[in-house]
Amino acid sequence: MHSKILILDFGSQVTQLIARRVRDAGVFSEVHPYDVSDEFIKNYGAAGIILSGGPSSVTEGDTPRAPMAVYEAGVPVLGICYGMQTMAEQLGGKVENGLVREFGYAEVRARGHTALFKEINDFVTSEGHGMLKVWMSHGDKVNEMPPGFKLMASTDNCPIAAMADEERRFYAVQFHPEVTHTLQGEAILSRFVHEICGCQSDWNMPDYISEAVASIRAQVGDDEVILGLSGGVDSSVAAALIHRAIGDKLTCVFVDHGLLRLDEGKMVMEMFANNLGVKVIHVDATAQFMGHLAGVSDPEAKRKIIGREFVEVFQVESGKLSNAKWLAQGTIYPDVIESAGKGKKGSHTIKSHHNVGGLPDTLNLKLLEPLRELFKDEVRKLGVALGLPHSMIYRHPFPGPGLGVRILGEVKKEFADLLRRADAIFIEELRNTMVDPNAEKLQSWYDATSQAFAVFLPVKSVGVMGDGRTYEYVVALRAVQTQDFMTAHWAHLPHELLGKVSNRIINEVRGINRVVYDISGKPPATIEWE
Repeated sequence: MHSKILILDFGSQVTQLIARRVRDAGVFSEVHPYDVSDEFIKNYGAAGIILSGGPSSVTEGDTPRAPMAVYEAGVPVLGICYGMQTMAEQLGGKVENGLVREFGYAEVRARGHTALFKEINDFVTSEGHGMLKVWMSHGDKVNEMPPGFKLMASTDNCPIAAMADEERRFYAVQFHPEVTHTLQGEAILSRFVHEICGCQSDWNMPDYISEAVASIRAQVGDDEVILGLSGGVDSSVAAALIHRAIGDKLTCVFVDHGLLRLDEGKMVMEMFANNLGVKVIHVDATAQFMGHLAGVSDPEAKRKIIGREFVEVFQVESGKLSNAKWLAQGTIYPDVIESAGKGKKGSHTIKSHHNVGGLPDTLNLKLLEPLRELFKDEVRKLGVALGLPHSMIYRHPFPGPGLGVRILGEVKKEFADLLRRADAIFIEELRNTMVDPNAEKLQSWYDATSQAFAVFLPVKSVGVMGDGRTYEYVVALRAVQTQDFMTAHWAHLPHELLGKVSNRIINEVRGINRVVYDISGKPPATIEWE
């Protein structure tokens, strides 16, 4: 049994990062809504509990509170931002609306020599005070600590920036240790889970394989499994893991919806059918998908159509496999969290996922989701441990609806054909261009960017080629750098590289005469255009 940390989510957009940081420290963690029952808390078996940030104000009446069982469980508790404020209010302290709000960079003075901050700092002042460079995001602040707490940190604008009751092992910080902007955040969370909660570093992907294989075998028994293979990282790793567990009792269905990257179908078939010996049925459903997408321009409507048609294809194919009792999916943990909402009060779903709770009763198949506990970086590590090629596992993310959401407006086959060729040129040049050709360890611009792709714009522009006038389509190139995909910076690609990509696309892809580069960050833009 792994030791585990329970994270209660109060609605912060970065709650997932807490779980990822804890897992990076080798400790299993799960996110659950803040309004779980006292019984759930008592039976969960957590070695420690973390209360996340959130958008509410504890100074208002009907706003979220942690179950009182959190403070009665006898395990360490760490409150972060809103989690600190609700801890203070629930345990007898006071919270007020701050006259000066703090958003962004701040320098926090550590005080009190507590176990959480001991010998952790970014610099020491001339007076000998240890200082932390952190990221703040709050309006309210604690102005009176509960009985038994002592001051752990302060800023000029926030006299109580952290507090601790070390007898009960309750700690709380107003800043966000989970974000990379808090330079010692990883060290602080590691200190909490290892030294204060006493957790061992027993969570890693090579060891997880044997657990997952045993779990799949116990769940499936002698039944057969059908899996929708998209060629993306998640479904590919799920296929390799399930095949490791049950061998020929797995049949993969690879659906080509006409919205894949260039030669992706060929690559998938070669890797799985030829190299790994997995049974793969290749279904060319281009006409089916394109027919249903005709005339549809709304992004969410396109997503739903593509998800629905995937299920339709599986229904047909599963009907041909009389012994298949399970449908396997590459659902991963962020899908589960995002689709679960934030709790009963004011809950909302961030994004719809067609592979979370979207199966019709008529499918008559039980659901197998062997990756639903894993974050994306863990899925990649698992794929490498399973022997999948590094080049496939560390490909840039590709949306489930494929090029359907990279073609703005209506999706047409001719647009998809133009886009996949332009996109392939962009990716090829990123792979072939080194960031620093003279460096001892070479890194391509593909590896230096987190996600890069081309977007088809449904507008035409005037151009000139030779002595002739052209009136053709436009593509936008997008490349970003990010650590967590919550925020992202546009990649400062060399002008020579962009120029070469533009020249090749315009010269080699007949139908495109203009290439532009997207220099928007996230926020305010999103990474994908739709």
